[in-house]
Formats: sequence, C-alpha cells, structure tokens
Amino acid sequence: MSGGNGAPAPVLEAAGLSKSFGGVEVLGDIRVALRPGEVHAIIGENGAGKSTLMKLLSGHLTPSAGEILLDGAPVTFSGPVEAEERGIVLVHQEILLAPDLTVAQNIYLGREIRRGVFVDDRVMNEGASKAVAALGTRLDPAVPVRRLSIAQRQLVQIARALLEPRRVVIFDEPTASLTPRETEALLGVIREIRARGAAVLYISHRLPEVKAIADHVTVLRDGKLVATQPTAGLTPARMAELMVGRDVSKLYPDRAGPEAASPVLEVENFDVPGYVTGAGFRLGKGEILGFAGLVGAGRTELMEGVVGLRPHRGTVRFEGAPVKFHDVRESQRAGVVYLSEDRKGRGLLLDQNLTVNLTLAALAHFTRGGLVDKTREAGALDKAIADFDIRARSRGLNAGQLSGGNQQKLLLAKMMLLDPGVVIIDEPTRGIDIGTKEQIYRWIAALADSGRSVIVVSSEMPELIGICDRILVMREGRIVGEVSGARLTETEIAVLATGASEQEAALVVETAS
Repeated sequence: MSGGNGAPAPVLEAAGLSKSFGGVEVLGDIRVALRPGEVHAIIGENGAGKSTLMKLLSGHLTPSAGEILLDGAPVTFSGPVEAEERGIVLVHQEILLAPDLTVAQNIYLGREIRRGVFVDDRVMNEGASKAVAALGTRLDPAVPVRRLSIAQRQLVQIARALLEPRRVVIFDEPTASLTPRETEALLGVIREIRARGAAVLYISHRLPEVKAIADHVTVLRDGKLVATQPTAGLTPARMAELMVGRDVSKLYPDRAGPEAASPVLEVENFDVPGYVTGAGFRLGKGEILGFAGLVGAGRTELMEGVVGLRPHRGTVRFEGAPVKFHDVRESQRAGVVYLSEDRKGRGLLLDQNLTVNLTLAALAHFTRGGLVDKTREAGALDKAIADFDIRARSRGLNAGQLSGGNQQKLLLAKMMLLDPGVVIIDEPTRGIDIGTKEQIYRWIAALADSGRSVIVVSSEMPELIGICDRILVMREGRIVGEVSGARLTETEIAVLATGASEQEAALVVETAS
C-alpha cells in the first residue's frame, strides 16, 4: 500500500495530536507520519514537546485532542504494554532498569527463557552478550546493572528494546552518554532496523548525527510544528535556526581568559582506589579548566573523590590551605560545589517540587527559628527562574516534570545559592538542545569572569575547546597531558586520550564528527 508519490503508507501517524496538562497546552495540532523503512527525526529545544509527542505515540500518555493512526486506522493504547504488543517501543533517555538485577536479567525481564519451570540463565546470558555486542561493546551479562556506568546502562536499555523485532522504534536521545565508537555502532543498528522495513522515530540534540541518520526531520518549537523537510536539503546550522528561531552560529562566548591566575584549588598525588592514580592539577582564579578523555578514563571519579563522594587519598589545597572533604556537604560549606553528570539520579529530587530542589542544599539560609521562610523561598525561586531562564508551566511542578535542559538550569541555580568559589560541572550539556547549550556556555563564562573558578568535565571535544582556557586529558585513570593555546585541537586531545598516533587520532576525530 502506497502513501502517494511512491512512498509507503505510514505505519504510525500523529493526526492533529494535542496535549494539555492542567489547562496548559504543551503540544498543539502535531502531524507526523512514520513510514516503514525510514528514519524520521524530531528536533527542538528542551520543552518544545518532543518527549510529550513520543509518550503519546508509545502509549505512555493519552492525547487531549487528535488521533493516533496505526496502519491508517484510529487506535487508542491502554498503555505502553499494549503499544509494545502492537509493535511500538520507546527507548527512554532516562535509565529504567532494575539496578540489583544482572545485565541479562534486565534484558529478558518479563520474557525470561525457561527450561521447564526454571529460568535458563546460561541461554539468557548468551543472548544478552550477543545483543550488547551488536551495539559495539562488551559487558559481562552476569554483572548487576548498578555496577555499570551510565553509558553502559543506556546500552543495556537499548539492547532490551531491540531484543525482539519491532514495527516502530522510538529513540529518545540514545547517544547522549555514548562514546563515538558506541554511537557509530548504534547508528549501524538503526540502519539495519530501517533496512528490515521498520519505522524509526529518532530524537537527538546532536544535529550532525540527525543529518547522518535521518530521512526526514520534523522541527517543534513551543509545542507547535515548525516544519517537516527531507534531511537532504538541511544543514545542521539550518536545523538549529529552525529549532530556536534565531541565528546560533556563534555558540561559544568570547573570553580573554585569566592572566597568570593564582591557584585556588590544588590537587597532588591524588588516588581514587580502582579508578584514579597519581592525579595532580591546579585550578587558577577565574579559570575554566577542562577535563577530557574517553568514557571510563576516570574523570568523573577524580572529581567525586576531590569533593568527598568517593574514598580517596592525596593532597588537596583550597585557597592555599590543606583540606580533606569527607562528604559533599563539607566541600559545599568550603565553597567547592559539584554538579553531577547524573542530574536525574544524583543532582535533583525528581519527585519533589522546584522550591525544594532549589533550596535544599542552602536550607540554612531560608530558616529562621527552626522554621522555613516560605516567602523567602518563593522569592529565591522567582529569581532563579528569571536569572537562569527556567521554563516551567507551573511553580508547582516536580523537578522530574521539567525538560532535561531546564533540569540542568535548576541544578545550576541550586548550586549558585551556595555562593561557591569553585564550580565543578560534569557533562554540562548532555542531552540538551543547542539553544540551551548557548545559555549554559554564557553562564559558565560569566562565572569565570566574576572571579569564580570552573572545572568542566565533558565528552564533547568541541565544547571543551570552545569554553576552556586549558584542557587536561585523562587515560586509564591518569592525567596524561595538557593542551592549551595553539595545541587546543580535537586531534591533540584524541592523541592523548587514546594513546594513538596523530594520524590514527585524526581518523577518530573524523569518525566522531
């Protein structure tokens, strides 16, 4: 059956879909057709309505108006289980795995392979290993998920969704935490899914990735459809303009950088057992210092050790005085704050409202006579919303109801209430749209310009090069070099991060771009 112009008829279609929460419309009259053998990308700023649309199409939400058409006929899903039974699966950006179960047990959860009345762990382990290997990595299928990194957990989640053939696969930011090699392997799997005749709905803020994988692109802005166009006629720059409604070609702010800055934070002979060995660095006043390296290089573990989140040994000096932080509260009181890469799991309380999340770390500032000053808290939230452009349809929302970009803004506002001298930000723009990235880069630059010192840990080499004064590179738990000035290039970083030759590193950079 054809949909006209020789194109196959849509397998799944949004026909004028709208969704409102509490009388506030967050998605209005959206029309998107997903066709067999095609990858259709949805792009837009955080809060544009992408996640709401995905949840409608996969049975997690019901529309306020409009219809969902499956094979041309109206359909109402009772929930995601029925949608999966009809061949439609959503691969969430959020990690939705059972942490105490193994990799194999998570992949086969609810569809266990049995030999008689007993679960056949051997067969499931073999199947799980193959499913994960298809995504370009190796994991022990018998390892509990809680021992995996965020990137590894995401791969397990993708492997679970792709274990059985699907008619429609919806990916929500699937590569946000993956390495370039893992990303390319996943894109290869998606091409195979397309070749087998399934429809793929692909949501990503990585616009070069969208250009590489998608056949068509739909742009959402403020809950409305802006355009649907063939990807072949769009550049990543044009996609960005359609998303935000303005020119965003100048992504990184201009900075002169500090001159011979005196050290504020000094780390020497620092070990985080099992992760980091012999690390040492200095952070100057008003400096933005980057940390680069492959996933698993020890960057996050080093920062968590410095602020007292992990057991450690070595020397740390803050403003010239030796310190040893036993927990994150001690480092916060001293003026060193850490914004976790896992903002959903460790940075925010997703089931609590915006006010609680904003003021919890600095609650002493809002307490009088043992009672919380609600008026003062409300004023702080109003100021944070204005200063950090937090877009929330209601002050009463829980943090988990915000988009990823607005969650990151809330986390920044929360930490700035502590008036820190050093701000450590781990993966500041993971899963965040280009317009919000531009805002966060400006805020990071403003922090440094105000005399604060900033450490940025990122897997995005262009991001580090664009905002940092210097970059330290880690490999296998050690700091192996520094790049700055004219050497501040992706190839130089890749040489140090991989231990490869310059020619091999240049190929890595080309593959990742």
